Amino acid sequence: MPGHPIILFDGVCNFCNGAVNFVIKRDKKSAIKFGALQSEAGQQLLKQHNIPITNFESFIFIEERKVYSKSTAALRVCKYLGAGWPLMYGFIIVPVFIRNWIYDFIAKNRYKWFGKMDSCVIPDAGIKQRFL
Repeated sequence: MPGHPIILFDGVCNFCNGAVNFVIKRDKKSAIKFGALQSEAGQQLLKQHNIPITNFESFIFIEERKVYSKSTAALRVCKYLGAGWPLMYGFIIVPVFIRNWIYDFIAKNRYKWFGKMDSCVIPDAGIKQRFL
């Protein structure tokens, strides 16, 4: 989807699905598209960008043909959201090793804290066009 930033996320993670719903509600311009890391389209994009196709510990944000992961990806997504969320991008000045330490801690515990589904969620008709 040329011209659209893309979030690739763990499609069976309840926390990740919640994050996608959070973005959908706040991305008033519907600029961001979504795809599960496990989906055919997600796997294709991972291969295209030389990213391991079996590691689902981070969501991936593809913007203008550049790939971002972990905390950098999360902060870049904030720039597309309404209200005060773009101000969160200011945290980009925090050293990446600190930001990613926090990100990794949450990622490591997300299934334990929020649970896991048996399969990826199928988007409803109202938002289906935003998914790859």
